[in-house]
Amino acid sequence: MDLSGIYPPLPTPFSPDGSLDLAGLAANLESLAEEPLAGFVLGGSNGEFSSLTLDERVEVVRAARQHLGPGRRVIAGAGLESTTATIALTRRMAAAGADATLVVTPGYFRSRMTAPALDAHFRSVADASPLPVILYSVPANTGVDLPVEAVVSLSSHPNILGLKDSGGDITKFGRMALECRPGFQLLAGSAGFLLPALAIGAVGGIMALANIAARQLHRVLDAFQAGDLAGARAAQLPLIPANTAVTTRFGVAGLKAALDLLGRVGGLPRPPLLPLVPAERRELEVILSRAGLLSPSAPHANEP
Repeated sequence: MDLSGIYPPLPTPFSPDGSLDLAGLAANLESLAEEPLAGFVLGGSNGEFSSLTLDERVEVVRAARQHLGPGRRVIAGAGLESTTATIALTRRMAAAGADATLVVTPGYFRSRMTAPALDAHFRSVADASPLPVILYSVPANTGVDLPVEAVVSLSSHPNILGLKDSGGDITKFGRMALECRPGFQLLAGSAGFLLPALAIGAVGGIMALANIAARQLHRVLDAFQAGDLAGARAAQLPLIPANTAVTTRFGVAGLKAALDLLGRVGGLPRPPLLPLVPAERRELEVILSRAGLLSPSAPHANEP
């Protein structure tokens, strides 16, 4: 499976009573289907997977597959703290129609998540999973940075396609590009370092900003692939403040607010996450406008 391209990790919309808003999810998918995207990630960090029940995680993927039909790629987050539970969830995601699974590093016992422990975990999942596996390292959330040694070892597994790395360490990216088996695919986990990641060997990215800036991110990729480094840099740089706003600064609540500002379905995050306060929302609007992502005439009908 060629993972090249841009993927949005979709937020999970919720109804006012806190239940899944599958109609809102379908509306976002319909809108994003018009964008230059290689596929869609459901149940990732921006999907608030840690706040969903297992049944809800599966239902989100099933609903996305039913809406998109068989022609569009669906990647399902299926990581859990237990190896056995992760295997069981990958099987449920396969039955729900996913094409591949994104498996985050377990982090509760992070002091014991050594390279051998992580290697054994992912290898067991890949051995048993009916879906191809994409490794997922997001140390800011899990406290676990998947070591290069483990990635290199796991890259030889025939059922492991590649890695989404959200850590942003370009030196680490370079080592993995150099030492992993040929064909192992690296994906940038944040739009803030898409161009540097491409320059060192990434094939694309799974990035929160792709929910609201797919065309701009695709412009970075297109220019880079065409050998137009100046054009890629010109497309990349204005996106950095916007990316920071919807990731490390305001997080999932900021991404959902951004979707609302663009006329898509964002809504409120699930507790314990809090929505943006009005001052934060105004600040986000200014940042998006400066990045060229929000025009003065953009609809705000979906603001909660």
